[in-house]
Amino acid sequence: MENWIKGNLSNKDIVLSSRIRLARNIKDIKFPHNLDEDKSKEVIDIVENAFYYSSDIKHNYKSIRLWENDSITNRTYLEKHLISNKLLINNKKSAFILNNEETISLMINEEDHIRLQCITAGLNLGEAYNIANKLDDLLEENLKYAFDEKLGYITACPTNIGTGMRASVMLHLPTLTINNQIGEVLNVLSQVGMTMRGLYGEGSKTIGRIYQISNQLSLGLSEEEIINNLKAVVNQIINQEKLTRDKLMESHKYEIEDRVYRALGILKSAVLIDSFEVLTLLSDVRLGVEMGMINNVDKSIMNTLLLDTQTATLQKTYKDKLTEKEIQFNRAKLVREKLNSIN
Repeated sequence: MENWIKGNLSNKDIVLSSRIRLARNIKDIKFPHNLDEDKSKEVIDIVENAFYYSSDIKHNYKSIRLWENDSITNRTYLEKHLISNKLLINNKKSAFILNNEETISLMINEEDHIRLQCITAGLNLGEAYNIANKLDDLLEENLKYAFDEKLGYITACPTNIGTGMRASVMLHLPTLTINNQIGEVLNVLSQVGMTMRGLYGEGSKTIGRIYQISNQLSLGLSEEEIINNLKAVVNQIINQEKLTRDKLMESHKYEIEDRVYRALGILKSAVLIDSFEVLTLLSDVRLGVEMGMINNVDKSIMNTLLLDTQTATLQKTYKDKLTEKEIQFNRAKLVREKLNSIN
């Protein structure tokens, strides 16, 4: 990937967020997939008793038991990246602890007893790790983790054994996608122990030209090495995306402008729109905003629409069970109102 580096370019437009996730299990208790509902709920009680150790924690965090919610409510947590699809599947025996800012989530009875994650804006893996590590240390004061002196933390999936840490960065890569270079990126990532996933992580499809880049293995590497390796790879991908943008603007300026303005026009006027199309068009508009073609749309609006146009979130917003056509209608209406309110 050496030929990808062409100077120290800004990454604030391309990196949406960073996440650190720590996988932990309680010693002498079977992994979640081998637990029945009663034993799983005992695990939830054990983790909560270890976590809510002070009035400050109780004030800033809350527990959410998935079996107490309807499926739409639980799905909105997935759309917000607060839980994983695996936790959703285990909804009859799973829960999570969430902070008030919705940046820290402690999933209980996912693939492991504990999946502690911290999300920060931009490329801030170090900050996310420091927060997650502090909470992990506090938990370990009251819990006996499954740990081996040679192997490290024992986890349900062999790829997490070691530090138990998965570091990931969410990137918006429109021109690498348009230029059919994502396959090349994926091949290089696999050679350096990294992987690429879709918007909602493992097993999810790539939509909106948004990708999660993360480490594949944690055994034999320290947390610092994992973070530094990922940051180096991400910076190279960022630089390649920016180089591709420059090249496309040199050779296909009118086509890129046409794509951007057509997308904005459709979003401002569409009556029906599905989830895949809206994310693709929002990607085009975001590209126009990032490259200075569109000056009156803030990226924060793009981030808001990225979430608010998702199916379960729409269902929750309108507090009714909508048909597919009603979902598409209300999605288009929401986007029109948001974008047409801007001068």
